[in-house]
Amino acid sequence: MTDYFHLDMDRGPLLSLSTLGLAHLGDGVFEVMVRSWLILHGRAKAKDLHRATVQYVAAPAQAERFARIQPLLTEEEADVFRRGRNTAPHSVPKAASRAQYQTATGLEALFGWLYLQGRTQRLNELFSAMMEE
Repeated sequence: MTDYFHLDMDRGPLLSLSTLGLAHLGDGVFEVMVRSWLILHGRAKAKDLHRATVQYVAAPAQAERFARIQPLLTEEEADVFRRGRNTAPHSVPKAASRAQYQTATGLEALFGWLYLQGRTQRLNELFSAMMEE
């Protein structure tokens, strides 16, 4: 049985995965991390948790916070980010610019890529740097 909470995929096969697939997974990983962060830091009342979560997971917020971690990325991580960012989006949400949406997609692809390798410590390092006040 596969343990979906503790994955350990080799880096080679990861390169053949769809970048949008990585971003789809990374979107969920990032959202779970934001939800956990909000609960653990008491950042929102129960009735406001959804609104608070959306505030952090929206493309403009992700793009802004990505700037905090960009200098921390390894060359390989930066390549995964660029691959995700350069994927042509089918549509762009009204609340985001094309650049913000592409940056958010790159970030999500990176988070999906790290998650599939089971690199949770690195995910935590990057996420913590993003969320520093």
